[in-house]
Amino acid sequence: MNKSQIIKLLASLILPLGLGSIAGIYTAEAIPEWYASLNKPSFNPPNWVFGPVWTSLYLLMGISLFMIWKQNASKERNLAVFIFLLQQLLNFGWSFIFFYFNRIGLALLEIMLLWISIIVMMVSFYKIKPLAAYLNIPYLLWVSFAAILNLAYFFLNRS
Repeated sequence: MNKSQIIKLLASLILPLGLGSIAGIYTAEAIPEWYASLNKPSFNPPNWVFGPVWTSLYLLMGISLFMIWKQNASKERNLAVFIFLLQQLLNFGWSFIFFYFNRIGLALLEIMLLWISIIVMMVSFYKIKPLAAYLNIPYLLWVSFAAILNLAYFFLNRS
């Protein structure tokens, strides 16, 4: 691996991990008070599960981004990277909408957009490097589960 690829790999890993860390800081502040007060569905995982799961997913996202970004520059590659960045923005935004602003309904709409953006990203990645798309299957599954959780929170905490 040359110096340029090493820089791309590090940037590809730091981006999702860094955004996830920032979102996690704001998420952690809401957990002891607002989040703890919510009615939770029976299938809600324990709080300690979320950190390791998201860290693993961010690493897989970063690796998949690197696999795409290291390809020769093309419209297809640039579009795939743009879609990746868009879904990262949506991922980042959900934490703030749900935990910081306490807007469960708006977060539900936003996570639906995130889910769609992940599908679009995976399709664009698949066209370039199928393995890069496959690495995001756990992410898609987890966000699907998170959307179901978000929906349950919405119905259980309406007033």
